[in-house]
Formats: sequence, C-alpha cells, structure tokens
Amino acid sequence: MPKLLTLNNGMKMPQVGLGCWKIPNDICADQVYEAIKAGYRLFDGATDYANEVEVGKGLKRAMDDGIVKRQDLFVVSKLWNNFHHPDHVKLNLKRNLKDLGLDYLDLYYIHFPIAFKFVPMEERYPPQMYTGKADEAKGILTEENVPLLDTYRALEECQREGLIKSIGISNFNGGLVADILRGCSIKPVALQIEHHPYLTQEKLLEYCKIHDVQVVGYSSFGPQSFADCGMDLAKNTPPLFDHPVIKKIAEKHNVSTAEVLLRWATQRGVAIIPKSSHKKRLLSNLNIDDNVTLTEEDLKSISGLNQNLRFNDPWDWNNSKFPIFH
Repeated sequence: MPKLLTLNNGMKMPQVGLGCWKIPNDICADQVYEAIKAGYRLFDGATDYANEVEVGKGLKRAMDDGIVKRQDLFVVSKLWNNFHHPDHVKLNLKRNLKDLGLDYLDLYYIHFPIAFKFVPMEERYPPQMYTGKADEAKGILTEENVPLLDTYRALEECQREGLIKSIGISNFNGGLVADILRGCSIKPVALQIEHHPYLTQEKLLEYCKIHDVQVVGYSSFGPQSFADCGMDLAKNTPPLFDHPVIKKIAEKHNVSTAEVLLRWATQRGVAIIPKSSHKKRLLSNLNIDDNVTLTEEDLKSISGLNQNLRFNDPWDWNNSKFPIFH
C-alpha cells in the first residue's frame, strides 16, 4: 500500500493513485478492477475524461467481490468548466455520482479556473471543448461571467451536504490559490498541477506547503502524455525517459527512468497519479517509495532540468485565449 498523506481536514489520502485520463472506455472498468486488486485505492477521474461510468463499474465489481469496501477507496472527480455557475455545480456533481454509482466523493476539484458557457446535459455530456453549436462552428469557447469564489462557495455547500468529503482546486496559479484561501470558509485540501522536471513550479509548491495545501502532480513524465495527443510542442520536446540526466541516475540506482521521475516527485512531497495498463508497471508505480531513494544531488540534478515548459496551457485552446498562467 502507498504512503498515506494527511490532508488539512484530517483525511488520509494515498500519495500514489491511478490517473483515469485517457483510459479507453472499453478497457477502463477492467483496469480499475485490476488496479484495486494490485493495491490501488485512489482513483483520479473527471467529468471531462468521459469514462466515469466505466470507472464506476470497475469500483462496483471490486466492492461486490469483497476486495474493498467503499470506505477503503479514495475516489476523485472534477467539476468541468461549463458548470461553474452556482446553479449548475450540483448538477454536474450529481451526474458524477450517478455515473460512478457512488453516494459521495472523497475529493472534488474545480478542474480549471475558467467558466465556460453552460451547456445542458441533454445537448452534450460531457461538453468537453464545447459551448454551443454556433461557437463550435467558429472555433471559439464562450465564457460565462462567474467569479471563482462563487463556484467554490457552491462546492462548500456540497461538502456541508455530505456529497463530497473535501474540495480541491486544479490548474490554479499562485494568485488564484491565494484568492481562494482569502475567501473560503472551508479550505481546499489539494491543488492539482502539471508537475515534471521541465516544469518544477518551486515557488508554488513552497506556497502550498506554507498553507498546508497538498500538491498533486499530473503528467509526471512531462511531454509523453501530450505527445500521444498529437501536440507539436510535446512531440518536439526531448522525452524525459531518454534525457541523459535521468538515464544516468536510473542506471546508478538500477531502476527505470520512469521510476526516477516518479520518485523525484514523491520525495518532493508531491502526490502522483500515473497511469499504466501493464501489471508490472502498476505495481512498480504503486510501490515507488520502496523501489528507490534518490540522493539530494540526484534531486537537484533533476530539478535543474526546469524550463518552465508547460504542455497543458488553456491559452492554446481553440481560438480562445485564457491567460491563467500568463
């Protein structure tokens, strides 16, 4: 079992979980089920991933088989951009719960600090990069005039009702994190961000540590996930798996470059949500703390690869410009 992190509300969260982004629907239920058998307890999903029904089937099968009980699991989902208005927050959340077959979520993030125009579920669900047929034809994404604190306070009401156990924020810069902390009555327990040696975000990590907000890193392998999506920037960036610094450290410790990248994150106190369809890698990711311990020199060398290189930047979405990192 992975190390448990204590969140600022006292909840225990596994430091290593399974990320559900891009798990194909036809194999998703089986992957979740096999991951539970392997020891995984945290599953990081989202409205936008469009596979929550299948994630729920995997969870249910494992619970029906007596492998786990609901209280053993730490299930995560995310509010999508089209549902930021306080009138629509619970609408999205209840659909998440219905699709997952659960009564509550352990952690619910605001996926991005961007409010898209509301799209009724009967028109398209999940909306993903869609704000209406006319907008789609023009290649734009229309925003809705909703302040982030209004969205966050609606989530606080959902927590008070018991629909979620804790609130998280995702893809927020430091200024937005500070604004939430100033205006909230229930503190966010976690901030999920893109985090890898090309984007170390040192000051943001330090700020979150000061304010007891757990950082969760996604895309731990850097450009790999985004190259698979056809992104030119990612395809033209040297893979971290093949970087001479990472390879040298991996050879020194007799582990894979993937293990080095994941252990660099966990030794920095960051929680991780890697994905794999291979049983051996699933187990290796889950037990990363036992597989290798990097030296201070190793950690500094890896962090020294930082280029402030961000692959998941909403500024590049369609023809719309969302300057949340600029």
